Amino acid sequence: MKTVHISIDPAKRDSLPEGRLDLERLNATTERDIAKQQQLDDAVAMLDAAKFARRVRKRLGLSQSEFSRRIDVSLETIRNWEQGKRCPTGAAKALLKILDKAPEAALAALD
Repeated sequence: MKTVHISIDPAKRDSLPEGRLDLERLNATTERDIAKQQQLDDAVAMLDAAKFARRVRKRLGLSQSEFSRRIDVSLETIRNWEQGKRCPTGAAKALLKILDKAPEAALAALD
């Protein structure tokens, strides 16, 4: 990869490199637009969490009810995770990561 060094003087706007910033679009963005984008980003994150929870359970070869019993989490919570209604947080998120990386050890520890 080629490295390019440039010198800029923030006081001289002409010395600043051109970016890909669309100032008209930026200035036209409203608080409502920002809130809408945040909601969209949150929805995508929830779907990612749902896919992760479902993938971990399926890799273990367990049904939702078996999975909920093995990790001592309610069946409703498992369903909410997998449907993207709720996102696992804290200890539940850590447990899913451990089940994903070291399933045998995690399940043995939970028995």
